[in-house]
Amino acid sequence: MSRRRILIIRPDRIGDVILTTPLIREVKRTFPDSHLGVMVGPSSEPLLRHNPHVDSIIVDDPSGADAGWPGFWRQVGRLRSERYTVGLMPLPRERHAWMMFWAGIGTRIGVGGKLYQLLTGTKSVSRRKYIPLRHEADYVMDLGRRIGVVTKNLHPELFLTDAERAEARRWLEERGIDLSKPLIGLNPVSKNSAPNWPITRYRELAERLAARYQLYINTGMPGGTEAASLEGINGTVLLDAPPLRRLLAVTSCFSLLITPSTGTLHIAAALDVPTVALFCPLTACSPALWGPLGRNADVILPVPSYCQNECPGDPKVCPLDGTSLETVLSSVDRSLARG
Repeated sequence: MSRRRILIIRPDRIGDVILTTPLIREVKRTFPDSHLGVMVGPSSEPLLRHNPHVDSIIVDDPSGADAGWPGFWRQVGRLRSERYTVGLMPLPRERHAWMMFWAGIGTRIGVGGKLYQLLTGTKSVSRRKYIPLRHEADYVMDLGRRIGVVTKNLHPELFLTDAERAEARRWLEERGIDLSKPLIGLNPVSKNSAPNWPITRYRELAERLAARYQLYINTGMPGGTEAASLEGINGTVLLDAPPLRRLLAVTSCFSLLITPSTGTLHIAAALDVPTVALFCPLTACSPALWGPLGRNADVILPVPSYCQNECPGDPKVCPLDGTSLETVLSSVDRSLARG
């Protein structure tokens, strides 16, 4: 029997790719002799480095190196040359449905019921309007279940080398961090992917935390406005806009990470770093759907009266005013006490 060759396509954001790593692991566990390739976007590719379950990482950059029809057909040619027999597409994208079709991948499974899936003969799993509501990682695993995966293990995974961990420790220590003491990570950036505090509230939180703990603040992209808003805080405070692999390695050194619902939350969960996560109860933003899957996770929701009476109804503009500074600080103390 020829070796099974399986392709998983997940070209979107950091958190989405991390929540696909349980599928990657469980597919490889179920079919240990298979060749497993994963297609991702260029910004997410570093997440899969050193993953022992992945045999091939394929980067698809439709707005850059793989733009237009030439880029599309080049990718089709690569997939055809790698002779994939099964394709799993957790994020419905017309580009990738046709890509798998023209690459001759015999078994193609996606999500939902788009017209292009019908035209390409792509089989589908349904999320049934999110009723009952399950975790995104569980919905993603449904594609694996269609090909024979049986599991309840939804824990995400990221892999760091010993050299990367050692370099992160050295990098932090050179900047005045004493790793024998608690180091709090703070990620105030969500890029409008979920409700979030304004940066002024994060500065208040940082000032309170810095009076008691060492603090590392991820300010997002270099040159962003967040960095300027968080400068000049007294205490041992390190501002950084790290590349992704360094962010992973530095996060592994945290005693705790405070963050809204964003990719950095799932980085910490995958590395088993305790988290305090700011969430919203709206279905599309719910912790039941997007919550951290790591150990020692505290999820903080606004007080019910805020959501009932003042919710703007748009998670992209919600300032989470119903979540108080004191609630977050109390959660930090509880999490650190648990160790």
